Amino acid sequence: MFGGIALKLNNRVFACLFKGQLVLKLSKERVDQLVAAHEGENFDPGMGRVMREWVAVDPGTPDEWQALMQEARSFVGALYA
Repeated sequence: MFGGIALKLNNRVFACLFKGQLVLKLSKERVDQLVAAHEGENFDPGMGRVMREWVAVDPGTPDEWQALMQEARSFVGALYA
C-alpha cells in the first residue's frame, strides 16, 4: 500500500508502513481520539486529502505498535465479516 509494506486480513489492508510511520485503519472515532491525545495524526498519503479512517503513528515501542495493529486487525475483521 502506498509503495510500502502492508499487513492484510482477508486481502484487506489494516496496517502499513509509510515514511517511517505506522499507518492503521481504525474507526473515525478512534482516529479522532488518538489525534486529540497527540498519539497520532490524520493520515494524508500526499494527495492533499485526509483519509478519515486512517491514522499515522510515529515510531514507538514494539508493544505500543503491536496493540494498535491488533486493534486495527480486529476493526477490519469486523468490517468485512
